[in-house]
Amino acid sequence: MVPLGHYLFLSAVLFAVGTVGVFLRRNVITVLLSIEVMLNAVNLAFIAFGRFQGSVHGQVIMFFVVTVAAAEAAVGLALAIALFRHRESLNPDAFTSLKW
Repeated sequence: MVPLGHYLFLSAVLFAVGTVGVFLRRNVITVLLSIEVMLNAVNLAFIAFGRFQGSVHGQVIMFFVVTVAAAEAAVGLALAIALFRHRESLNPDAFTSLKW
């Protein structure tokens, strides 16, 4: 059986990769994908904790997080398409004003 620390280390690495992607990339779609990687890292931690406690609470929470992630991806991609049609750029620095 794999120890809990291995799962948490993998989760921390995935979360760090997602954080680096959010802060260093200059593309809206890449930032959205990095946020999805961060959410998957949290899901892995929930599943690992649930498994090692012998309960299904981690899996139940993971299903809620996956639902929120799917909604976030749909809304985020719709906003990215709308912004691209308006500004013809996916650089977040081009979206500094709230006025169209």
